[in-house]
Amino acid sequence: MAVEDSGSSGTGVDAGTGADVPLPRLLCDTAELVSLGSDAPPGALWKLAEPGRQLDANVVRLPAGGRVDTHTEPDLDVLLLVLAGEARLDSAGGGHALRAGTLTWLPHGSTRAVVAGPDGVTYLTAHRRRPGMRIQPPEAADRLRRPLEGGDGV
Repeated sequence: MAVEDSGSSGTGVDAGTGADVPLPRLLCDTAELVSLGSDAPPGALWKLAEPGRQLDANVVRLPAGGRVDTHTEPDLDVLLLVLAGEARLDSAGGGHALRAGTLTWLPHGSTRAVVAGPDGVTYLTAHRRRPGMRIQPPEAADRLRRPLEGGDGV
């Protein structure tokens, strides 16, 4: 869907060394994705999936009144660029109107929610790629545990 792909591997040959080097690539026509409007399915319309990347990026569509529930991202800063429509960003600092062209920084550790406006919203997010899962010693899991609320295991 709206992805530009020349069919190449995304690498070329450096004339000085003869080694393969990564080349810039056109990936997606966001104007085409936005043009789908309310006909676009909710959720991720596009994801960056290139091997060896250091970034993750998504184009997301929320329908009218749709929302990304309140959450805190502990590790990653996120950039959010509204491509079309309107939304409200709720945070500890209050509500902030987001409209097409608004670029927002969501610093790691911040708590936020996004609520789409009456026509929905389409936005791009970009952040550092999360490291893959890896085997760690048992004590590493302790930092991920948090006490259960209410003490009844629910």
